[in-house]
Amino acid sequence: MPSLPVLLLLAALSVSHSEYQQRRTRLRQALPNSAIVLLGSPDTSSDPRSPMLQEPNFYYLTGWMEPNAVLLILPESEQPDEVLFLPPHNQRQERYEGRRAAAGDSGVEALTGISRVLSAGIWESEVRRLTAGLPKLHTLTQTPSAETVKRAVPNTEWTDAAPAITRLRMVKSPREIEMLQRSIDVSIEAHLAAWKRVKPGLHEYQIAATMTGVILERGCERHAYRPVVGAGPDSAILHYSANRRKMERGDLLLIDVGAECACYAADITRTIPVGGRFNARQRELYEAVLGARDAAIAAVKPGESLGPRGAIIQAARDYMDRRGPQVNGQPLSKYFTHGIGHHTGLEVHDASIPEEPLEPGMVITIEPGIYIPEENIGIRIEDMVLVTPRGAKVLSSALPAGPSEIERRLAK
Repeated sequence: MPSLPVLLLLAALSVSHSEYQQRRTRLRQALPNSAIVLLGSPDTSSDPRSPMLQEPNFYYLTGWMEPNAVLLILPESEQPDEVLFLPPHNQRQERYEGRRAAAGDSGVEALTGISRVLSAGIWESEVRRLTAGLPKLHTLTQTPSAETVKRAVPNTEWTDAAPAITRLRMVKSPREIEMLQRSIDVSIEAHLAAWKRVKPGLHEYQIAATMTGVILERGCERHAYRPVVGAGPDSAILHYSANRRKMERGDLLLIDVGAECACYAADITRTIPVGGRFNARQRELYEAVLGARDAAIAAVKPGESLGPRGAIIQAARDYMDRRGPQVNGQPLSKYFTHGIGHHTGLEVHDASIPEEPLEPGMVITIEPGIYIPEENIGIRIEDMVLVTPRGAKVLSSALPAGPSEIERRLAK
């Protein structure tokens, strides 16, 4: 049995082999009488700045974290009906990076949860042999690996497997929801640790560093995305991530930071006053965004959409314009310049089909925001929400969002 890297152990303990098997079965049922060929991510160990991140669709179907693997799914009538191809051992590389699993290892089938494991050195010839006569072949046609797959079986029409996999990924299993909740809980710890440290004279990157420490200390792999810690004028830049400015009393500090734990991503944003208290202008704008968040969450239910013409974003915009102050004679929603949210899961912006109706089990963000550069004000409040049969459950509700509660926390 190979000695597994830490991340492989983490992944193996996260979701059961039976759940991965169920996912492959459901995909086979969605694409009947056909074969699906997926390539995992390549090895990036030659570049120390680029950690290997598994292709998310491949991971969703296998839970496998090691590079250069290939998955073949065949109709149930075929035997075998699925094969995992793994690279052979490379003794020199394994001396530097640790032992990896390979075909022929004792117990490798139990380790992977797939009953047939072959060497990646023969994957092309085996795919040609095992798919001969099948009417349809599928792969991820929009990924860099697509041409490699197509060359393995030339003169064949390949269709895109992504829509079918995406539909599976959009609805989370109970275990996935538990894993997302862990990522959320760690992210909340990181936000609260940041709040304790915030004070005038510190730099944005120091706040980001505090949050990074919590995320890693709690056993998570990494940030789910580059931390956004923007004070004053930086708060009005939607995807600001330089994190270099020194914070000043009177600034608003927008913190958009989420943890990735066992490959599942959290995405949470709060906006807090650096000096400990909102001034009158900041508070009235903040309360308008908070009310828009609440209105949007109240509009979440099965059948609704996150699209730009859906009822969820319209509820947020209507609240801003009805209850919020005008800015330069314009309705406040003019300064709400992005969508109301997105799906989350194995990716922070998880696989989804635009404007697809929401269903129970989907996990999304709700994130109204306003950005007024001329006032050095950006305010975003972002929470993660589970769609339920009757509405929504806020998974990140443990992180305060009310202005008075934020001020109380900052005063401690």
